[in-house]
Amino acid sequence: MKILVVEDEFFLRTILEKKLQAEGFETVVATDGQEALEKIVSEKPDLILLDIILPKKNGFEVLEEIKRDPYLAQIPVIVVSNLGQEIDIERAKKLGVNDYLIKAHTSLDLISKKIKEIKTKLPI
Repeated sequence: MKILVVEDEFFLRTILEKKLQAEGFETVVATDGQEALEKIVSEKPDLILLDIILPKKNGFEVLEEIKRDPYLAQIPVIVVSNLGQEIDIERAKKLGVNDYLIKAHTSLDLISKKIKEIKTKLPI
């Protein structure tokens, strides 16, 4: 399973990437919203971990563009963000995210668990 990690903060991006690789996932990284969109098209990930506060294009803009394309719209997305207000969570859910995790309340193990839950629901 290939996971695109979209995170501009170096430390978090690095530990997420190492954790996922240790669990047998293939990872691809993007550090801003524009790069994320390019990697989504070129790498065709099976799942996207998406931050909302990003340079160039924010996570909401990325979600809006993904949802315009019927193929890309099928890719599961888990938001992992510091934005924890209900309005942000609702906006992401309306854009079709599979889950919304708040960084301050989320462990690497929880992220991994959520990915595995989604993986079991994906067509083989």
